[in-house]
Amino acid sequence: MHKAAMKLYYCETLNPRKACAAARFLKADVEFFRVDLASGEQRTAEFLALNPNGKVPVLQDDAGTLWEANAIMCRLSDSVASDFWPHDRRQIDVLRWLSWDASYFTRHGATLWFETLIKPLFGGKPDAAVIEEAKAAFRLHARVLDGHLATNSVAVGETLTVADFALAAALPYAAAAEIPLAEFRHIRTWYERLEELDAWRNPFPA
Repeated sequence: MHKAAMKLYYCETLNPRKACAAARFLKADVEFFRVDLASGEQRTAEFLALNPNGKVPVLQDDAGTLWEANAIMCRLSDSVASDFWPHDRRQIDVLRWLSWDASYFTRHGATLWFETLIKPLFGGKPDAAVIEEAKAAFRLHARVLDGHLATNSVAVGETLTVADFALAAALPYAAAAEIPLAEFRHIRTWYERLEELDAWRNPFPA
């Protein structure tokens, strides 16, 4: 019996971007369902039954409903028996980078993305103090990643993992969001290789 395709609920924001890129990169059997945040679809009873946080992405499959983009990337990897989410000694190192990224690297990149690109869409004014603080924090933590990538071609091991997609989440918006990516040569080199992947450059359904 043919297994039903997984359903991936998304919109064109940072965290769903990771999940959609992973689905395309892994060639997973996924149906994409766009959630219109502007009209409040994420606050409907139907959507809150999928994710009580009222956020995307959400993945539905035979095993149930899963929210949080990093977990979804791991589930997608397992669905196609890929080592994008490794099950060997690399796994703990991948977890370390996922945790570090959420607490520091993408956290500050996402702040810059929100302040410079998203707030103005809703009539808000970017907060200059918040922007400067986020830039300083981003630079501080980017130095750590840049040092790591000076001697490593990917975040963990020899091949791409979910850690790479997580670390790169805000970087497609670096120029527009004034994320100071250009200052970090090794991050830039690593990110340019990611940009060669069509799944990363164009993660969303047409």
